[in-house]
Amino acid sequence: MRRYPRGRSFSTTVSLGGDDFSMCAHVRAQWAAPGQVKIALSCWVVNKDTARYLGGSPPAVEEMRLPPEGTAHWDEELTSRVIGHLAARMNALSATAATSDGHLTITVPLVLT
Repeated sequence: MRRYPRGRSFSTTVSLGGDDFSMCAHVRAQWAAPGQVKIALSCWVVNKDTARYLGGSPPAVEEMRLPPEGTAHWDEELTSRVIGHLAARMNALSATAATSDGHLTITVPLVLT
């Protein structure tokens, strides 16, 4: 967050998985107020085995990205569980709120070490 000026957001997509599936998460972070950061999260799972067996090839790169660059669809239940865990671990200052683009958000204190 130190590298991003106030008002500008940081955004990235991360994935974790193996041969069977990948769990993907799109994360945005933006300054909310002095000492506070708003985190937006959207999660989904890409099943690699189904694509391999039924389609004869691994999933396309687009399945690992949300629209407009990709074709992934967020999993609201998974996202809710993950953001709930983050809220507890990061001492969230706000309740979870939904955005219009398939993300759930929380505001957390920014602890610079």
